[in-house]
Amino acid sequence: MPPVIEVTSLHKRYGDKVAVDDVSFTVEQGEIFGILGPNGAGKTTTVECVEGLRTPDGGTVSVLGLDPLRDHLELTRRLGVQLQAGSLPESLRVGEALELYGSFYPDPADWRVLLDDLGLPAKATYAALSGGQKQRLSIALALIGNPDIAVLDELTTGLDPQARRDTWALIEGVRARGVTIVLVTHFMEEAERLCDRVALIDAGRVVLIDTPAGLADRAQVEQRMQFRPSRPLDDALLAGLPGVTGVTRRGEFVVVTGDDTVVNAVMAVLARNQITAERLRVEQAGLEAAFVQLTRKDPK
Repeated sequence: MPPVIEVTSLHKRYGDKVAVDDVSFTVEQGEIFGILGPNGAGKTTTVECVEGLRTPDGGTVSVLGLDPLRDHLELTRRLGVQLQAGSLPESLRVGEALELYGSFYPDPADWRVLLDDLGLPAKATYAALSGGQKQRLSIALALIGNPDIAVLDELTTGLDPQARRDTWALIEGVRARGVTIVLVTHFMEEAERLCDRVALIDAGRVVLIDTPAGLADRAQVEQRMQFRPSRPLDDALLAGLPGVTGVTRRGEFVVVTGDDTVVNAVMAVLARNQITAERLRVEQAGLEAAFVQLTRKDPK
């Protein structure tokens, strides 16, 4: 089966600034494909070209076999979009907005179910909504048309931790119904939870495309363990172990960094010296560490 989205050698500039420089990727049917990158990397410009909201300066884009510019009207019936920023008339009620948007599609979702799933008040005006509620409404509007593909730009920005997790569960349910999802995010936990594959974009170029775990492996980021020894410990016992790259002190805690053999090696030394690792914490190599390693920028 051919990919549902094909982007090849995409270029876009604004005046002298190159926003997207030779970006290529494919998205398979039914997957959640993440687009990650630091601020200004070209993520939003890329998806706006996919949506037909921007005209590329070079390259090609195909979505469901359609040209986003030439076949824009047909594509809008099959593509749901949550923009990074948007607004509605302040006096428009939530239920009215969803009912109105649903009328634009031949087979819309039940807007009452979406309201319930996202915890939105049907009779509240747009002006009365909190920032988080406006964000959830934008998600509902992206899904109201029962799209084949949903493009979600900064899905859970402004949501509290519980609302964020509720929204993740909703998106997983949407994907389970066969909807392909393109997710633009800077939340590493969100990408690790939801995405099958991610494209890491930096300075308008694709750095890597892989699974979240694969990106972490490719970055070769170090593992770190932290513990409080139950009795005095000579750091030199640990510093000479194979795979250990550093041993430091943080108050009463010992912090050891190294490759994926570090934990077992350190625990063996402690056992031989009858030392217990109290309040042990091990930080595995994750997507956030890979992000920082591959872009040399902090995502936050």
